Amino acid sequence: MTVQNPAPPARDAEAPGPVRRPRSPRTAWAGLVAVAVLVIGGGLLHDVIAVRTGHPARPWRAELAHQLAVRHLDDTPVRIGAGIAVLLGLWFCRLALAPGLRRRLSLRRPGAVIDRAGVAALIADRTRDLAEVDEVAVRVRRTRTRVTVSGAADPVLIQRHLRAELARIPLAGPHQLDVRVRRLPGQAGEQAKGPAG
Repeated sequence: MTVQNPAPPARDAEAPGPVRRPRSPRTAWAGLVAVAVLVIGGGLLHDVIAVRTGHPARPWRAELAHQLAVRHLDDTPVRIGAGIAVLLGLWFCRLALAPGLRRRLSLRRPGAVIDRAGVAALIADRTRDLAEVDEVAVRVRRTRTRVTVSGAADPVLIQRHLRAELARIPLAGPHQLDVRVRRLPGQAGEQAKGPAG
C-alpha cells in the first residue's frame, strides 16, 4: 500500500516569494561553441580574403563549392548532413533553454541549492534507523521523494518520521512524500494509510 502526503514546509519569517529553479551557467559549452565558431569562421574569412587578393582558393573550399553545385537535395549525403545539422541545432537549443542543475533542489533562500543525492542519503539513513526495516530505496525528484521500504515496518510511522525529516530541509515550494512498504515473503500484517499532513 502507498502512503502519500505532502511534507509541510517549515515556517520561515524571512522566506521570500516563489524561488526560481537555479540555472547552470554552462561556461564550458559556451566556450566550446565560441572556439568552434572562431575556428570555422576564421578559416572561411581567411580563404575569402586570399581569393579576393588574387590567391587561389583552398582545395577544401573549392571541393566544397563543387559538391554544393553538383549535388541535389535528394542525395543521401545531403540528407544525412541536413539531419545531423538539425539534431545538433535542437541539442544546442535544449542546452540553451533548459535550466540544468537537475541533480540539485532549490532552497527557499535565493540562490541556495542542495544536492539530491544528499537528501536521498539523509532520508535513507533515517529510514534504516526505524525498527523492522530490512531494505530501503530512496528516489528524490524535483517535487516528490519516493521511499520504498522492504520489511514489516509500519508505513504510517515511516511516513510520519520522514515527513518530519523533510520539514527540516527548507525546500522551495511543495514537496510530496511517497512511502511504499513491501512485505517480504513470510511476513504477515496489514499496511495502513497515514493521516494527511
